[in-house]
Amino acid sequence: QVQLVESGGGLVQAGGSLRLSCAASGRTFSSYVMGWFRQRPGKDREFVATMNRSGVGTYYADSVKGRFTISRDYAKNTLNLQMNSLKPEDTAVYYCAADLRVVPGVRWADYAYWGQGTQVTVSS
Repeated sequence: QVQLVESGGGLVQAGGSLRLSCAASGRTFSSYVMGWFRQRPGKDREFVATMNRSGVGTYYADSVKGRFTISRDYAKNTLNLQMNSLKPEDTAVYYCAADLRVVPGVRWADYAYWGQGTQVTVSS
């Protein structure tokens, strides 16, 4: 089992940047596929980005491709999400997720472990 704690959210103006982090503790970090999801006001939780266990394979939602970068630091057991060129529509609670599956998934049901979320607000 793994425990996940997100940090780095906040208020930023449109066009700005934020870096989210997710600290993982418990079972070996490299055993997990990791992902980021978000839930915008009044919307269902949606996929943002995922990275496979080795850190080589990544996949992004079309809405964030070219603006967001997912990465993982195995020495610090941390998953990161660098968010650039932020837009008001990126405003959401962002969640870190993990799973022992082999192939990264894009559905929230593909992930068994979740953090508590961190709020990102982008003002226009």
